Amino acid sequence: MNFAVIGGTGLIGSQVVSSLNAAGHEAVPHAKSTGLDVISGQGVDEAVAGADVVVNLTNSPTFDEASPAFFRTSMDNLLAAARKGGVGHFVILSIVGVDQVPELDYYKAKLLQEDLLKAGPIPYSIVRATQFMEFMDAVLSWTSDGDTVRLPATPIQPIAAKDVAAAVAEVAAGAPLNGTRDIGGPEIFSLDELGRITLSHKGDHRTVVTDPTAGMFALVKGDVLTNKDARLAPTRYTDWLS
Repeated sequence: MNFAVIGGTGLIGSQVVSSLNAAGHEAVPHAKSTGLDVISGQGVDEAVAGADVVVNLTNSPTFDEASPAFFRTSMDNLLAAARKGGVGHFVILSIVGVDQVPELDYYKAKLLQEDLLKAGPIPYSIVRATQFMEFMDAVLSWTSDGDTVRLPATPIQPIAAKDVAAAVAEVAAGAPLNGTRDIGGPEIFSLDELGRITLSHKGDHRTVVTDPTAGMFALVKGDVLTNKDARLAPTRYTDWLS
C-alpha cells in the first residue's frame, strides 16, 4: 500500500516510515523540511495524492492554549485533502487518558484532534500511547533546581518510542479500527520513582523530592495516564536505559 506519513521525519514518524517500507509498502515522509505546511495548506494536496493511508504524526509547536488552533487547522486541511484524494484510512497518534485531564490545554487539543477525525468523512484509527520513555529527560528538566528535582507521584506507564512506532505501523497497515487502540509500556511507576531510577542510572547525584504540586503532571488526578488493559509493549524501562 501507499502511505503518506505526515510528520514523517520526527521521532515516531521516521520509525513508522522505516517499518512500513521494510514490510514492502511505500511510505513517504512529509514534513516542513520536505515543503509541507499543514497550517497554510502548502503541499498538503500533493502529499496525500495517491495515498491509500494517511498517518498524521504532526505535533503542535507549543503545549499551551495555542495548541487547539494548531490541531483544528491542520486536521481541517489534511482531512479535506484526504477526502479529495480518495484516501481510505486516516491514522493519528494520541495519548492514553487524554480525555481525563481537562486542566491541560495540550490534552484538550489532542482530544479535539480525535473528535475532528471521528466526525470526518474518512475511515480512521486512533492509537493512544502512554508517556514516552524518551521524554523523561525533559520532565526532569522542568522542575530541576540546583541539586533537587521536584516530581509528583503521578502513576506513569512509560513506553519506548520504537514500540509506539511499531504499533502505529501495524494499525496503519490494517483495516481501519473506526475506534481507538490503547498501547502502553509493560510496567507502571510513580513519576518520582521513575525520576530516581533515571538519575541513578545516569550517575546523576541530584535528589528527587516528592512534590504533588510540581510540573505539568501535578494536574493529573489518579492513574488516568495508565491502562493495564492496553496492548503492552515489550521494552522495560531499565532495559531501555541500558
